Amino acid sequence: MLPAYANTLDDAKAIQTQTNAASASSQRTIDKSSAAAMELQSEIEQLSEEVKNLAVYRDHLASLVVSQESEISSLQQQIVEINQTRQGIVPLMYQMIDGLQTNLSQDKPIRLTAREDRIEKLKALMPRADVSDAEKYRRILEAYQIEMDYGSKLGIYQDKIQLADNDAVEADILYLGRVALIARNLNATKYWSWDQKQQQWLSVESGNKADLDTAFNLANQQIAPTLLTLPVSLTKAEAK
Repeated sequence: MLPAYANTLDDAKAIQTQTNAASASSQRTIDKSSAAAMELQSEIEQLSEEVKNLAVYRDHLASLVVSQESEISSLQQQIVEINQTRQGIVPLMYQMIDGLQTNLSQDKPIRLTAREDRIEKLKALMPRADVSDAEKYRRILEAYQIEMDYGSKLGIYQDKIQLADNDAVEADILYLGRVALIARNLNATKYWSWDQKQQQWLSVESGNKADLDTAFNLANQQIAPTLLTLPVSLTKAEAK
């Protein structure tokens, strides 16, 4: 009976060993599955967070698109308004240049050559594509300001004058606003006053030489300011 008992005990031990081995293997499998499940759960949570972030970024991009569309619409409207303004300002600038030309033809010939040159430069400036409308408009306004200054300043310059006998004389020309316009030849021996009514230069008597020379000296800043006596160049209508 003893050998049979021993075999039974050995079998039991073998079964126990196999059971323990199977249990350990199962536990390892469970542990691996648990670790894999935890890793998968972590990945799921990470992906969920990324999805949330992507949703926020998507909403942000959508807001940007709406804002950009609004800005584009605003810019398009501004372009339309600018084009409309430009369509109005360009004819106005041509009218203003014509106004300068008309004023020059009706005005006393103060700095005549310089004014004619200025108007021609403005006309040449208008069709240039490399100059902005704003700059063109600024130049025209500048020309108008210069025209206004002629009416309030004492000035002197050198130019040729055309006398009644068509004789051209190089002269120093003095103007006191638009009240007086006097020419003196370069030798300071002859004087002429512009007659607006007759539209010509008239000789001034030599008896006025002292007063006229005083005016020229003052215009050249050679003497201190003083009272001037000058022949006027006004029509009756201008004098009123």
